[in-house]
Amino acid sequence: MTINTEINASKAKLALDGRLDTTTAPVLEAAVNGLPAETTELVMDMEKVAYVSSAGLRVLLAAQKLMNKKGTMTLTGVCEEVMEVFEMTGFADILTIE
Repeated sequence: MTINTEINASKAKLALDGRLDTTTAPVLEAAVNGLPAETTELVMDMEKVAYVSSAGLRVLLAAQKLMNKKGTMTLTGVCEEVMEVFEMTGFADILTIE
């Protein structure tokens, strides 16, 4: 997985490309944890993510919990297959998805 990070003042955008699974979840976790402390808005562009495993879900949940304390997190470009996983696991009700 590759992650393109754009930071503009208190807004961060992470554009993900690849599978979000056991191998790549730590990469996303490190990217989220490495964001500046003043980040209050996080956007994750998931247009190029075709698969999310339980390890990926765990990282997304941790990111959501972190951002709930500081501001907001939004997922954009979620494909049908990944949206199905979010709906089956109840994550569609937890995450803000556009």
